[in-house]
Amino acid sequence: MWGDNSNSGVINSHDQITDCSVGLLGPAKREAWLQLRAEIEALTDSWLTLALKALTLIHSRTNCVNILVTTTQLIPALAKVLLYGLGIVFPIENIYSATKIGKESCFERIIQRFGRKVVYVVIGDGVEEEQGAKKHAMPFWRISSHSDLMALHHALELEYL
Repeated sequence: MWGDNSNSGVINSHDQITDCSVGLLGPAKREAWLQLRAEIEALTDSWLTLALKALTLIHSRTNCVNILVTTTQLIPALAKVLLYGLGIVFPIENIYSATKIGKESCFERIIQRFGRKVVYVVIGDGVEEEQGAKKHAMPFWRISSHSDLMALHHALELEYL
């Protein structure tokens, strides 16, 4: 999900840790993790790289932000974001855990924070995301395959989204 962030003056303190987060593992674990990530990329036809390119396009736009809503508990979600190198496109204040409150409540909190006069686009793979998007009259882009991710990236490059 992403939205227009024109009225947010939040200073992003996590930027200082995103560059070194994998470095916190120590040299041996860092190398093992980077090797594992490279193997995952090879096996998934560069799924993470393509997703990161799409998210970076959104992040680079003026007044646009990426917002992550996950059913993973917050601390493990933050760890995953950092380990997968996504901290540069998901500011910590834009990561919401739906573990205890559900995705619908997260959507409501996001709307309360950013307002209703914002264009939101929900990107997801589940029925819950699609239903939440529909309830709030938000466009929904389903990602259930590599081609869906490629189509999203292409739509972003052409500025259809």
